[in-house]
This record gives sequence, C-alpha cells and structure tokens, in this order.
Amino acid sequence: MEPTEHLKVAAGHAKAAGHVLARTDAAVRNGALAAMADALRDGMPDILAANAADVAAYRGTAALLDRLTLSEARVEAMARGLNDVAALPDPLNRTLGEWTRPNGLRIRRIATPIGVIGMIYESRPNVGADASALCLKSGNAVILRGGSDSENSAQAINAALRRGLAAVGLPQACIQVAPNADRSYVAAMLAGAGLLDLIIPRGGKSLVERVQREARVPVLAHAEGLNHTYIHAAADPAMARAILVNAKMRRTGVCGATETLLIDRDVAGSLLPVLAGDLRALGCDFRADAAARAIVPWLPAADAADFDTEWLDSVLSVAVVDGVDSALAHIAAHGSEHTDAIVTADAAAANRFLTGVNSAVALWNASTQFCDGGEFGFGAEIGIATGHIHARGPVGLEQLTTYRYLVLGSGQVRP
Repeated sequence: MEPTEHLKVAAGHAKAAGHVLARTDAAVRNGALAAMADALRDGMPDILAANAADVAAYRGTAALLDRLTLSEARVEAMARGLNDVAALPDPLNRTLGEWTRPNGLRIRRIATPIGVIGMIYESRPNVGADASALCLKSGNAVILRGGSDSENSAQAINAALRRGLAAVGLPQACIQVAPNADRSYVAAMLAGAGLLDLIIPRGGKSLVERVQREARVPVLAHAEGLNHTYIHAAADPAMARAILVNAKMRRTGVCGATETLLIDRDVAGSLLPVLAGDLRALGCDFRADAAARAIVPWLPAADAADFDTEWLDSVLSVAVVDGVDSALAHIAAHGSEHTDAIVTADAAAANRFLTGVNSAVALWNASTQFCDGGEFGFGAEIGIATGHIHARGPVGLEQLTTYRYLVLGSGQVRP
C-alpha cells in the first residue's frame, strides 16, 4: 500500500483504538503493560535474532552501533521499563485546577490524552518500547516509524508488544509500526494533519530539522545534546574527576553525554592535566582552545566548528573560562538548551549557574547522563524536549497529556 494511504488507514485504526484506550481504567492499562513486558521477555530470542541482522548490516560508528545493539540485559531493561511505567500513578483524569465562579458554576481542568501520536526515531530499538509504554499508559495511540538501521529490531519488538495487547483484549492498533523504513512514510507522517495529533522526532540534528521544517502537525522537538560540564574554581577535584568521566564516557552515543568541558582558569593549571589524563586513558580524544592547550600541550587544537558539534563519540571539546558568567556566555553561544551541569562546592556559584542557564535540565554536582526519564522516576521517556512550549526535559506520562474543562452548573443561563 502506498505510504499516504497506509497512514490514513493506520491513523483511522489508531483513532478508534485510542478512544477505547482513553476510557479504560488504569488497572486495564497497567495489566496491558505487564502483559507487554512478559511478551518482550518471551520473545527475546526473536528480538535478539532480528537485532543481530540489523547489527550485521550496520556500517556506522562504534558509538552509534552501541545504541543499535541489543543484549539480553537490554531487552530485560526494556521489559522492566514497562513494569516501572505500570507502577506509576495514572496520569489521566487528574484534576489540574478547580474553582467556582460568582454565579455558582464549578469549573474543573482535567488531564486527558493528546490522541494519536506519531513517533519518528532512528537507531535505538528500545525507543519503540519506551514510547509504546508511555503512550499506552497515558491513553494515547501511537504510530512508530523507526530508522532503516533498526527496522528488523523495531518490527520484532512491536510484534511482541502487540501480543501483549491481545492477551488483555485491548486493540492492537493502539501500537502500530510503519510497514518499512521507506523515507516516504516519514513524508506522509509530516503531512498528516487531521490524522496525527502530535509528532515526536527522536534522532539526529538532520531528522529533527527536517521534521520542524516540513511538519503540518504539531511537533514536540528534541534538539541535539550539545551538553556542557562546567568545573568551577570551588569544585572538589575528586568529585570533578568522577563526574566528568561518567558524563563523557559512560555511554558516548546518548544525547545526555557531555560534549564540552568548561573549566575555570583558576584551577585549570592543576586540574585540567588530571582530567585530560583520566579521559585519555579511557580512549577519549579532544578538541581544545588555546588556553587549554597552553596548559596541556598534547591536546589537539579546536577549530571554529568544534564547540558547536555533538560528537556522540569519544571526543570532548575543552575550553578555559573565567568564572560563572564566562561559562554561561559560552553555553549561550554554543549550547542547545538540552543539559548542562556545574561542579562546585560554592552554593552561590551553583545557584547563579542554575538560574542563569536556559537548558531544559540543569544539574549541580551530578553527571549530565542523569538526563533520562528513567532516572527522573518517569519509568521511561519518549524523548528530551528542548523547546519552550508544553514540555521540557525528559518527556514522560504527564507530558503526554493535555487537558479539557468540565463545567458543572445548577441551571445557570448567561445574561
């Protein structure tokens, strides 16, 4: 079936399924999530075989290959994420506000699903499971389109999830996946006004820019993670070393990884050689400004574009700054308003940084890799929103709801 026609049919089924889903009790949705988690575990051999085919065909970088690769532990983590989402409070029908007007009308603002969500993502297969869990719990139907690199994995994961839905009697159309990785299906989704209520892109800069440029459907955007760790003059050296290693090297291909180290000039002379040595021992490469290279001459020189690059690899940009305001100015010039951290024992400096940076997530004395829905207690995430409307930071259950009003009267008429 031609992509536009397929999407029309899929969206029609999704809308009907979403109406059913939105009216279920939380216990029904939680039961479905538990059944889906069991289906992932039962289907692990098929999922790993499909993923092995994707991995064998992959020709990208080692860091992005890590994002694509599944293991028994990672499939189990996906399943556990579904169980975690099931354990969270019901996001639907919450009273967000309530008041009574002078004429006696009682007005309530209540949380309600958004509707049919289109999710476009690239090489991380677990995104499909996380998105499905969050959409189901929040009463939304979802149509997923994964990247060509993970097509086999996406289909196998979706098949397992749909078996879980069937086991509890919910419509399988609550969770659908594009029939293939044809790029024209993305175009159909972007033009899907009236079919989709929201599009969430999760991937590289080019994907997000295309979605924002071409979409005729509201977009919840996820920008690149040009994240900074700023080592303030009052940082504890041991803490700074531990946080930076984790923020950069724990997983270099995730959007919460630190891409730039900023370090105060007052401590750079003593601390930068140690920090650089720690990272070099782990296989990290560098791009450094002149001030950093004057302290550690073996650091490679940065060019004009390096501080605007999301490496998603074992590469770190390094710059020496002169205090909090200098660090904030660098972040404002080069950051993506995703995630930025300060390491310091000075509470006043930390507060100045946290209030001065405009990132969706700002941290004090913690790794930037904590920018994650699971770490925030959301069970999972559908992405990191970096726009300024509706949602920012990890997008979990509450961020996948909107609201409507209930107005209760006693015979009032308007004069």
